[in-house]
This record gives sequence, structure tokens and C-alpha cells, in this order.
Amino acid sequence: MSKQDINCSFCGAAQARDKPLIAGANAYICEECIKLAQQMVTSWSVKTTIAETFKSPPIPEAIKKHLDGYVIGQEDAKETLSVAVYNHYKRLNHSRDELGSLGDNTEVEIEKSNILLIGPSGSGKTLLARSLAWIVHVPFVTIDATTMTQAGYIGDDVEIVLQRLLEAAEGHVGRAEWGIVYIDEIDKIARSAGLSANMRDVSGEGVQQALLRLVEGGEVSVTVRGKKQSSPEKVAMDTRNVLFIIGGAFQGLSTIVEKRVQVGNTNIGFHAPIDANMGKSPPQNLLSGILTDDLRHYGLIDEFIGRFPVIATLDPLNEKDLVRILTETRNAITQQYKKLLAMDGIELDFTDGAILSIAHEALHSGSGARGLRGVLERILRRVMFQAPSNPDIIRCVVDEAAVAGDSEVQIIFSQDDVSPREATANG
Repeated sequence: MSKQDINCSFCGAAQARDKPLIAGANAYICEECIKLAQQMVTSWSVKTTIAETFKSPPIPEAIKKHLDGYVIGQEDAKETLSVAVYNHYKRLNHSRDELGSLGDNTEVEIEKSNILLIGPSGSGKTLLARSLAWIVHVPFVTIDATTMTQAGYIGDDVEIVLQRLLEAAEGHVGRAEWGIVYIDEIDKIARSAGLSANMRDVSGEGVQQALLRLVEGGEVSVTVRGKKQSSPEKVAMDTRNVLFIIGGAFQGLSTIVEKRVQVGNTNIGFHAPIDANMGKSPPQNLLSGILTDDLRHYGLIDEFIGRFPVIATLDPLNEKDLVRILTETRNAITQQYKKLLAMDGIELDFTDGAILSIAHEALHSGSGARGLRGVLERILRRVMFQAPSNPDIIRCVVDEAAVAGDSEVQIIFSQDDVSPREATANG
């Protein structure tokens, strides 16, 4: 073989003046293949190290107990997620045991089960996904589907999902390949029915099509631009072990389910049977009986639906749930504000009536648990403004009147002869 005929034994690239090849005993390799081989060896090493932490993955009951500390209610959803995550990491542990084995054809290969969360805004979808990542100690990233468009159009390509996951894993491909991705607002990429035949749905069906390969699992080339790199670098990433969780409010989906459930009652006229439930609002757990046909009618394509076999539905939060979120969760929002004011040396207290009023106001805002922070910000804004510049403030009390806006938050100064109400009036 002449010098001009030398090619890389791996990719087949021909040797050139600007593309030298490294010679071995009976083979040649180019610079690109060396880099790829180095990435693969590093990935194997990291995978083996990470896999050691999953020798005994937490059992479903332990996972749910952890979730109970952060998410109020949603018992069915927490049980579904606990089983799904346990099986997923049990599957990864099984894959680790098979590393280095000859792997005969009789070995059963366990496929992953991605998860679809359906529930109203503020019901805890994102918190559930984040809490799962905390308990298994893997890289976790949240992506908003509304920013994605089909490749070649203005917006983020679906590749941004893996780029963010690599960032969360601090650049370690092996760690990223064991991570969890939560894609929020997935209902916003439903297929648009109003488009004409000659128009492309680049932010709807186009995004669903682009996500298929990532979600299914396979080798994907990811463009990474490091802080010290002048040009982007391509990194090979295997998504077969990445757990994808998608979620959305799916407004209007309950109407689709309700029509399907009541499709048998089509008689009209004087002799039609009278339905006792006619005119009543649909039950809150209507989505618990959701079928893939309902998602198809909503605008998700069949291939996308099939890649999310685990479906968990979340119920709307009621006033009692919001009260528990304010007081009982491990990261309760009232405790957060108490800690904020404690940094300024101020004690913050809430009366029972204030807690109920805050929950009531947040419930009627329609934003679920997210509305709680907005209510507290409004109530405590003036106190948090005054506190850093007035060292005499030692305690604040939020009562029902303060929540309703009928009076200010009670401020207690260090002087013993000043009553709370007088301090409020003078403040």
C-alpha cells in the first residue's frame, strides 16, 4: 500500500497534509477517531463509577416517603413515579452487571419507560420531577417546550435538552447519560389543527418529531461550546439511559375525555333517557381514565405518545392542600420567609386565620401552589422594605386582617411600651 493510499482504519478518512494519521502495528487512526475513543473510554469509566451508587436503589416506598416531604397530596402520581423510577434505576443496575459479559442472545434487554405527567398549573409536576432527581443523586435539568422549534427555524433546537444536561453533569458525558430530563409545557407543542396543508407546524408537530430519537434512545451528536473553546465541539451521547419526564396542564383535555365517556348518550327528543349528571361539572378525577386516543385528539402524534407508556395524573389542589403546603412541607414557603426575615434579626409569625386566608386567596387566583408566593410577597413587601433599615423591629405578626388588606402587618419594636397596633400605625 502506497503512502497516498493510507486511510484511517476506523472512519476511512484518507491521509492528507492537514490530516496526519498515527500508525500502529497493522492499522492507522486519525485525530477525530482518537478524540472519540477517548470520550468513549471516559464515558465507560464514569458509568461504572456512577453505577456503584445504584447497587441498592431506593425501594418505591422509600421514594414515595421522600416525595411526601415535598409534595402534598397526589398519592396516585407519587406511587406511579416511585415505581417508574425504581424500575428505571434497577434496569440501569442490571445493565451495569452486564458490562464486560459476552451477552448471549438469550439475555432479556429491559427497555426504559418514560413518564408523562398531566395536571393543572401549580399542582406539583416540576417539584415531583426535581424531588426524584434529589433522591437518586443524578444530573437533572428542566426545559420549557415552548422555546423549542424544528431545526433550521428561530428558537431552540431539541438538542438544547442534551446540552443543558451536559452542563448539569459538569461536562461528564457518562453522568449525563444517567440523568433525568423534565420537559415542561409539553402540551404547548400539540399539533395545530388550524394550519393549512402547505404550512409546516415547526413549533408543534415538528418538535414532537425531533424529540422522538432523543426520547427513544440512541447515539446523538451534541454540539458543546466550552468556556475556553473558540469553536464548538461535537460530543457523542447515548440517551438510552436518560429518563425523560414530560408534563403539562393539557387544558381542554378533560373535555375530550368527557365526550368519549358520554358518547353513548346520543338519543334526543321526548323519549331520550334523562341523565342525572346532565349539567353537572365533570369530576376532578376524570383524567385518571385517560387513553392514548384522547392524547391523539389533543394533538400529540402516535409515535410521541408511544414513547411515554407511564402516565400519571395530578389532581387540582384544594384549600386544605394549600394550607398543608404552607405549613407542613419540608421546604414550606412560610418557613422560607421566616428564614429571610430571621437574617435581619426579625421573628415572623402567622396566625391560623392568616394561613387559611392566604390559601383561600391563592386558590381563587387559579395558579395553584405558585399563587402562594405571590400572596406572601404582597403582604410582606412593606415589612421587607423597612426591616433592613430599622434595627428596632424584632417581630412581625401576619393576621387575617393583614391578608385581606384591611390593616398592615403588626410590627413589634424592641421598646416594651409600644403595642403592636401602635407600632403599625407609627410605622
